[in-house]
Amino acid sequence: MKRAESGAARARKERERVVRFLAAGPAAVRPAAKADTMLLEAGERGAVSARSETLAALAREGVIARQGALLALSPEGRALARRTESPAEPFRAQHMERETRRLSTATGETTVEANLCESPLAQLARRRTRNGAPFLAPDEVRAGERLRADYTRARIMPRLGANWDAAVASRRRGSGENGVAELTEAALSARQRVERALDAVGPELAGILVDVCCFLKGLEQVEAERGWPVRSAKVVLKTALGALSRHYEPPPIRRRAILHWGAEDYRPKLRT
Repeated sequence: MKRAESGAARARKERERVVRFLAAGPAAVRPAAKADTMLLEAGERGAVSARSETLAALAREGVIARQGALLALSPEGRALARRTESPAEPFRAQHMERETRRLSTATGETTVEANLCESPLAQLARRRTRNGAPFLAPDEVRAGERLRADYTRARIMPRLGANWDAAVASRRRGSGENGVAELTEAALSARQRVERALDAVGPELAGILVDVCCFLKGLEQVEAERGWPVRSAKVVLKTALGALSRHYEPPPIRRRAILHWGAEDYRPKLRT
């Protein structure tokens, strides 16, 4: 019985090893020196070996599939890989596509883990144009993420319930219009940065930035609410992100050289 259990454990670990290896990208397959064993090779990522029956079982289950001469994970296999990476919350991780990014803030740069399936901006950032270039430039994506971070810090999101944090005895549920008196110094600074950013892009473009970057509305929802033509929201959003990027990361000012016109025998005077 113990031998059977250990064999099942080895098979499970081998399956997990193959799934983790292919989660980083496709790999070429060739027979290994050992009988009934295949070698998965992926260049700089190295290689792993797996029994032929393990690969056949994964193929029958739809976890792996052929991509020309390469072996890769299917959509079901990628979901399995995400579940394997997060054993504490496997099914939550299945619907996440995470990526580590550097985010610029008012206090400097910080490293964050972004869920690429969370926001419409992240999904749009993965789209490609016809020539294969990213639809959004990296500085445009950074600008949208920075606006969302400041928007969240500023506590501009509307409160969905009563403010029970306030003292009941004082019979106050917040003081000041829109809760300005309750804002901390950091939140107030974030709100001022948001206002300056939206003023910089102008009222014609500020609305779609707030809808998509801050309230996470889909492009189709924005088009329906605003009565815009189909597929027009992404063009307007790209224009707005370009203006927002110039606000956050202004291009360097080019100084023109000072020219002096003179005759052929002109010589400048040296000041002593």
